[in-house]
Amino acid sequence: MKAFSAYVFDAYGTLFDVHSATARHRDEIGPMADHLSELWRTKQLEYTWTRTLMGAHRSFRDLTAEALDFAAARCGGITTEARTKLLAAYDTLDAYPDVKPTLTKLKAAGARVAILSNGTPGMLEQAIVSAGLEQTIDACFSVEEVGAFKTAPAVYNLVGRRWGFSPSEVSFQSSNRWDIAGAVKFGFRSVWINRTRQPDEYSDLAPELTLYGLAELVVGQS
Repeated sequence: MKAFSAYVFDAYGTLFDVHSATARHRDEIGPMADHLSELWRTKQLEYTWTRTLMGAHRSFRDLTAEALDFAAARCGGITTEARTKLLAAYDTLDAYPDVKPTLTKLKAAGARVAILSNGTPGMLEQAIVSAGLEQTIDACFSVEEVGAFKTAPAVYNLVGRRWGFSPSEVSFQSSNRWDIAGAVKFGFRSVWINRTRQPDEYSDLAPELTLYGLAELVVGQS
């Protein structure tokens, strides 16, 4: 594979396991834990898209809390203590096992490595430190700089605005197929990290590569 100047990663679902927060507190949540976690993630993303379309931006931290409240209500409710624990856990999500070795390898090959995320700077900083990734990440690009969420083109443009790279010099990796579609439309070389082997969609905005984990993302020369 061709080596790129910059490797930019989505955070939630790509580097960090969004369901690890609920997994840590499964006993407190009860038998609806898995359903709550799925619904929490679904509503969180829905809120980012609707607010961007409305031009009514709120921070990802706020939307994450609102989405949890909706999911909890649909699942029969949770205690105030459990809510506090879940929101705190979202700031320190588990990184997937393949993350640190892959990012370390990319850095050793001389590439710049960054995160491009809906998360706030504070959320991303806590997640990076908690996962021990401080030495592998050169920069975090947060949507808070533009006041809109992915897939707004202004979000993907943050990389070029800060680092000066053209889109074709950037390899963008995400586990979210809708995010990949936005990145393809913007002009990034895009790699879908299809961790859960979902069916494809957005056929007119196809990724250059589909991989099933980050360990497959190797640096070489074409």
